[in-house]
Amino acid sequence: MTGGWIVYSWPPAIILVSVMMVFLLDFLAQQYVGKKYGFLQTVDVENLVTTRQVDSGRAKEAAPQQPDSDDAISREQERKDQPLKSTAENTDLEALPSEESDERAFQQQIAAFLILEFGVIFHSVIIGLNLGTAGSEFSTLYAVLVFHQSFEGLGVGARMSAIPFPKRVSWLPWALCTAYGLTTPISIAIGLGLRTTYNGGSYTANVVSGVLDSLSAGILIYTGLVELLARDFLFNPDLTRSYRRQVFIVFNVFLGAALMALLGKWA
Repeated sequence: MTGGWIVYSWPPAIILVSVMMVFLLDFLAQQYVGKKYGFLQTVDVENLVTTRQVDSGRAKEAAPQQPDSDDAISREQERKDQPLKSTAENTDLEALPSEESDERAFQQQIAAFLILEFGVIFHSVIIGLNLGTAGSEFSTLYAVLVFHQSFEGLGVGARMSAIPFPKRVSWLPWALCTAYGLTTPISIAIGLGLRTTYNGGSYTANVVSGVLDSLSAGILIYTGLVELLARDFLFNPDLTRSYRRQVFIVFNVFLGAALMALLGKWA
């Protein structure tokens, strides 16, 4: 912090570094998932079943008609049994691609979600410590913290609900929710314990708080722009086609951004 570095804008620089690091992690995660599951051949069940049925029908039409005999009765019985057999085969064929698709979707989304979760936790630690060591501004900071954490929790929960967690990690959503729910109270408790010795206005406290806030800001900015605005709106094939619902969704995005920006007046 000497010379020209003392006037350097550190928070934007750290935010930019954080954004690029999150981008790199997201990119590498997608490449890993693509290489891991890209070699798997997707079974086109509809085409496979349709082709079998057409070929079977053509074969039956081309077969010569014979008078009643034991062979004809046997073939008739086979035709009656065929739909049951096809149904069982179709069930097996449909189950495999579905499991692979869910696993691939989980692998693609969990990395981005964990980045979001850790960014939120970093931020929650700082505001928890600030609340625990707050003085006369406690009432205002407490109201802001409750509002902020509530809507941040809704955002984390909404993102988590869209991830198809496989059964082998069915415990993971509970662990992630617990981590988010306990981070702020634990940080508040630590702040209360350090209340007499912790100086929130000291040089060290400002540096640590500024670095962690800048890192979490970069993570949240990347998540908001890429995960929310880009993936959920611009490049989302499942986005509703209803004009009214689209207007309602976009309105809520702008309303949420405005309310969170307004919190900066007190936080």
